[in-house]
Amino acid sequence: MLTIRVVKIGGNELDRPSWVAECARALQRAGPIVVVHGGGRAVTEWSQRLGLPVEKRDGMRVTTPEIAELVEMVLSGPINRVLVGALRAAGLDAIGLSGVDGGLLTARLRADLGEVGEIVSVRGSLLQSLLLAGITPVVAPVAPSGEAPTRPLNVNADQAAAAIAAALDAQELLFVSDVPGVTVDGITQPTLAAAEIEQMIEGGVATGGMAAKLRAAGLALGAGVRAVRIGDLGMLEHATAGTRLLAAPPVVQPA
Repeated sequence: MLTIRVVKIGGNELDRPSWVAECARALQRAGPIVVVHGGGRAVTEWSQRLGLPVEKRDGMRVTTPEIAELVEMVLSGPINRVLVGALRAAGLDAIGLSGVDGGLLTARLRADLGEVGEIVSVRGSLLQSLLLAGITPVVAPVAPSGEAPTRPLNVNADQAAAAIAAALDAQELLFVSDVPGVTVDGITQPTLAAAEIEQMIEGGVATGGMAAKLRAAGLALGAGVRAVRIGDLGMLEHATAGTRLLAAPPVVQPA
């Protein structure tokens, strides 16, 4: 039985070659991993070049059909290839996938954000087969809709990573970017209770992308993922780095 970690790489860092190379070297030492990546900055830049609207709500992109096509092209194309190339250069036998490939992910439409999907199923056996063969999957968060006619939907990368971690019964889910963890009043928190997440978001302490990460972390813990941390590359080397999210304690029924 493999001990698997799922690592979500923030999209804002993927246009920094030195950071990507450092990340790849750290991942090479991290054991069996599945990598899930974002790419929001690149999608925004391409949207602006093409005159398409850029709108986000609580860190989630409002996605027209045209933007959904752009997301698929950018994330499954150049962004995915950047990471795969860096990992292979670091010595990992990496392969790029989107959620469409092999029926890896299936999503249902979230009508409030346009062509945005929520993951309803993960073909975990495909990822396990690749890992057992010594191959590192690098997943772009695009998933087909379950309804006909099937079309690719934009899926939040944090939520995709949480769903994949739950499906694989992962030992740990890491949300990696260039921030050391979740900060409150300028102080990085070593731990954070899942029960505090919505309160932090409603109070404006966590906004945008961090709010989306925290909600995805809560989903992962609720689905049985054993450990979730948010932080920088130090988490791949040190078990105490970053902010560890703590699941709600079990409810004790009265005797």
